[in-house]
Amino acid sequence: MDCPVDRNLGGVVNMWTGVGRIGRSRRHGRRLVLAAVLLAGAVAAACDPPAIPDPGRTVGALGGPPSQVALTFDDGPNPQWTPQVLDILDRYGVSGTFFVTGEQVARHPDLARAIVQRGHSIANHTWNHPTLTRISGRAMVDQLAGTSNVIRDTTGYIVSYARPPYGSTNAGVNNTIASLGMRPALWSVDTRDWSRPGVGAIVRSALSARPDSVVLFHDGGGDRSQTVAALPAIIEGFRARGMDLTRVCDSRPGVGPR
Repeated sequence: MDCPVDRNLGGVVNMWTGVGRIGRSRRHGRRLVLAAVLLAGAVAAACDPPAIPDPGRTVGALGGPPSQVALTFDDGPNPQWTPQVLDILDRYGVSGTFFVTGEQVARHPDLARAIVQRGHSIANHTWNHPTLTRISGRAMVDQLAGTSNVIRDTTGYIVSYARPPYGSTNAGVNNTIASLGMRPALWSVDTRDWSRPGVGAIVRSALSARPDSVVLFHDGGGDRSQTVAALPAIIEGFRARGMDLTRVCDSRPGVGPR
């Protein structure tokens, strides 16, 4: 299935080599970065628009057809909330994008596999949700590379996007993400569902999104019962406006699982 992408962004490489898990040595991390650079022309991304000189530019909108909105979910997979979100998306025939942490994928591999098996995109949200602007470059590489590797090894998919926790980013974070074969992805609308503001408030916030928006929800990291309760009204509200609900970008088959 084709996926809308920011047509101002260059194609990226999504080939992972080495282990790169949290706690591995500097030598492994250096090999990972070097391999990503050397393989820059070898593998096309799932979405491969014309290249520009700024591969680290952050995606906050789809850049596709104007009738589309992307629903994205952070901090999972969670054994209580992710299955409920998946069931609602299935019921309405909607595809979403799940920005998962490596730690949660390692704990709940079956849920990570369910995300991709049920037609959704899976993307990188670091290993254990640090503020990337406050850690070292080496720690940043470990966080991102370890997560991409566990996603690949668990699901067989190579991810195209990474979302910095808390939306905390700068040029160094964006460039590191790009050097590891991904694009940084933020959002257009934050529903603040993590604060549990009430089902009605989440619905109103989500439906404030304009066409071409990326909307932020959470399926992990706390009590997400309000998010689950709000989703049907949100999907129905967007459809009443003639909006297509889609993924930020397709993942693509890669090396794994192993």
